[in-house]
Amino acid sequence: MREHPDTRTRIQETALTFFIEQGYEATSLREIAEALGVTKAALYYHFKTKDDIVLSLAEDRSRTIGELVSWAEEQPRTEETRRELVRRYSRDLKQGRHRQIIRFFERNQTSLKNHPIMEKAREHIFQLVDFLVDPDDPPTTRLRNRMALFVLHSAWFVMRDETLADDEVEAAALEVALDLVRR
Repeated sequence: MREHPDTRTRIQETALTFFIEQGYEATSLREIAEALGVTKAALYYHFKTKDDIVLSLAEDRSRTIGELVSWAEEQPRTEETRRELVRRYSRDLKQGRHRQIIRFFERNQTSLKNHPIMEKAREHIFQLVDFLVDPDDPPTTRLRNRMALFVLHSAWFVMRDETLADDEVEAAALEVALDLVRR
């Protein structure tokens, strides 16, 4: 049977919205199906459980980060390459639903704390972060460089009450992140 990417994507997006707004634990498959105007059987065709939806979202994110890790591993460890890694990561956060997935992870930490996919996500992020530092860097440089990627994430939470457009928040976060990266 042929998979229907549009339906699958709609399920992921609807579930993600519910998971962010009311929490993973408080969301049922029935609510997701009703919001989409489909039967639970139609939803089950794509995802048997909420965990399956989470795994699909995390796998999409993990694949993208994995590609960035692979790119970084092939590059010389220069300041400019580090800065390019930060720029690429920033661009990645703007595409698709990556920002929403990060928000989902942040808002559902208790429910997902021991979930295997979270360990994989943390591992990928730390691989990227490790590319930004050398063991012989002074502690302040190691901390500064490691914080660069987290600036890109935290800007959405720190600046949430500002009356700025998304592109203004993204530009400010990237500027601060690039200011942090040093050799």
